[in-house]
Amino acid sequence: MIYYGTLKPIECNMNIKQIRHLLSKEQQAVDEYIIASLHSDVALIEEIGHYIVNSGGKRLRPLLVLLSARACGYQGEQHINLAAIIEFIHTATLLHDDVVDGSTLRRGRETANAVWDDHSSVLVGDFLYSRAFQMMVGINNMSVMQLMADTTNMISEGEVLQLLNAHDADTDEQRYFAVIKCKTAILFAASTKLGAIISDSEATMVNALENYGLNLGIAYQLIDDALDYASDAETMGKNVGDDLAEGKPTLPLIYLLQRGTSTQVELVRTAIQQGTLEHLADIQEAIHTSDAITYTMNTARQYADHAIAALQGFPASEHRQALIGLANFIVQRTY
Repeated sequence: MIYYGTLKPIECNMNIKQIRHLLSKEQQAVDEYIIASLHSDVALIEEIGHYIVNSGGKRLRPLLVLLSARACGYQGEQHINLAAIIEFIHTATLLHDDVVDGSTLRRGRETANAVWDDHSSVLVGDFLYSRAFQMMVGINNMSVMQLMADTTNMISEGEVLQLLNAHDADTDEQRYFAVIKCKTAILFAASTKLGAIISDSEATMVNALENYGLNLGIAYQLIDDALDYASDAETMGKNVGDDLAEGKPTLPLIYLLQRGTSTQVELVRTAIQQGTLEHLADIQEAIHTSDAITYTMNTARQYADHAIAALQGFPASEHRQALIGLANFIVQRTY
């Protein structure tokens, strides 16, 4: 559990299209910088890099960098570079994750490891990590370097924690949340904290934006884990039941293990331990006839509300409203 602070709802009607329109020129600048920074004399690096960067991702983390900087009153251009750096790091983690998980579909397209091979995907992921730190040197800000070094280290720890939890049907909520904090939420937190750092904001604003990003990242992963059983492959852009096939005990499954019937519990335990989709339809039915999805989505809403509450001390602005709207979008999305 993260939270921190008193929860007071803040209203916002700004939707995702309005948020993106607000930052359309800056997002275009980020995209241009990403493409320019993908250059390599090794053709395969550029080929795979362009393939995954242009695969239609939501670009939420770069968006958070831009919004947080503007919410802090930043008037420079370094947030453009930092947004691109965040996307490079995120893309590198995707390449590595898909190899570790054996995934074949992401964002509605074949994964890079499915199109090329595991070795190429891992090595291009390494290139993107190292290129991100090359780009960071140009920022010439030790606080930025320290934050991103700590963040990437924690992401790696999260990946190992997830590996340790895989096929373990005794994984509880505490262990589950430890994984998603490190694996997902920490990069959201870094994205928002970066905006405050380059704005030379006061410590209270830096901490507030970090708190916002951390809670938002947890909410994002909770919705992802709910959608793995509540949506379909075409909508999600990935295969239904991927988490189960990888033996990942996510919150909907943990809920069912703790509150399901003896038959349901045995079914889920076996599926997690064996990493099999043999009884996926039965497990989906069990999840849908229980409150597992509702519980997961309600928990996500709580984290999103606490993310929004962290923004109470910020002066009113379009960018603050956009941060609130983004939190609402994350828990209302279907993909």
